[in-house]
Amino acid sequence: MAKPPDPFHEFVIELLGPMGPVSIRRMFGGAGVFRDGLMFGLIVDDTLFLKTDAALRAELEAEGCAPFIWVRPSDGAEVDMGYVSLPADALDEPDAASAWGRKAFEVALAAKQKKRK
Repeated sequence: MAKPPDPFHEFVIELLGPMGPVSIRRMFGGAGVFRDGLMFGLIVDDTLFLKTDAALRAELEAEGCAPFIWVRPSDGAEVDMGYVSLPADALDEPDAASAWGRKAFEVALAAKQKKRK
């Protein structure tokens, strides 16, 4: 039986609406946020994290955002996954959230292009 829709997932889809259609796929205890089949966001514990490079990470950290740190079950090591939370004030502003989302999507596109080379 399929799980019922997650209210926070539905909220994120609506919040990022101005950037175009996004989808969410549950994975590994969280969920990936996708546009055009490319993952640019991560949802864990009702927090939206965006894929970053050094420049975007600096911008987000300047806004007081925190990185997503995964704790490896095998040894308890903390692993920075390259995702940083969305600024709190953007959670009330779809245009602001989508602007950040577009930047994260561009980072994901660049990473995909780099990986292909």
